[in-house]
Amino acid sequence: RMSSSTSKMIMPCQTMRGHTSWVRGAVHLPDRQHIITCSVDGSLRQWNLKSGKQIGKDWQDGNGVVWSIALSPNGKIIASGGGQVNLWDVKTRKVIATWTGHTDIVWTLCWSGDGERVASGSWDGTAKVWDVSSSKNILTIKTRHNWVMAVMYSPDSSKLATGGDKDNAVKIWDAKTGELLKTLDHDTTQIAILEGHSGFVEGISLSQNNRLLASVSWNKTACLWNLDTNLPIGPPLQHEQDLFSAALSPDGKVLVTGCENHNAYTWDVHAILKKAGLEHLLPIPNVIFMFFPSKLP
Repeated sequence: RMSSSTSKMIMPCQTMRGHTSWVRGAVHLPDRQHIITCSVDGSLRQWNLKSGKQIGKDWQDGNGVVWSIALSPNGKIIASGGGQVNLWDVKTRKVIATWTGHTDIVWTLCWSGDGERVASGSWDGTAKVWDVSSSKNILTIKTRHNWVMAVMYSPDSSKLATGGDKDNAVKIWDAKTGELLKTLDHDTTQIAILEGHSGFVEGISLSQNNRLLASVSWNKTACLWNLDTNLPIGPPLQHEQDLFSAALSPDGKVLVTGCENHNAYTWDVHAILKKAGLEHLLPIPNVIFMFFPSKLP
């Protein structure tokens, strides 16, 4: 059920044009002025948020499709996933490490909170943990998902969650030993359903205070959600084609969406919240609230 506050279409602040295939992901750099996107065209590109213009040349490693990216906690290194995992120096735009071992595409990536490890999830059904300083694969988890679609570290980096297309569950693992600690079945742990999309939900992004959620779908829309009430905020954000990724900025004020039409778009979330009288949902500067099960039965 969509919000009835207004039916007027909201337009993006900027459209980033340049990729020649689907835009699969985006990250916000710490300066809050630039983003980096990745695409099935095999490139990473840096953009100015205000002007929408690409900065410099494409970042290319010559190894084909880039399916996923993740920014290190200090904002200095990007991990990208394709047929392998690459680490890029944000300043020099050069690959500084390449990790091989997965036997299918690397669909998802996540850094540990201390920046010492990267977890990768692949369509080969495994999640791998990599030590950044040594570039060694220190753990391989056979998840029993056919495809690993999501990996996420707990804030203290002691646990790793995976999600995939088999078992209809999120699995939580010991990030050091690979022991399965808990299986969260969707049918038994569900506390709310956010209804609004009419197509497959491809990506989500959660604000740092856990009160605001952005979701994107194969019905050509992005939605913003008030997690205090589990209701949508304003009308859906309309796109020309289906969407693959959502990335809220750390302050929650900007949303970047990646689209099938090869473009990335920026949206003024702050203005949308202000119009709805919901500015209080924005994170408090320099204060981060994170949820992850701290005790497991």
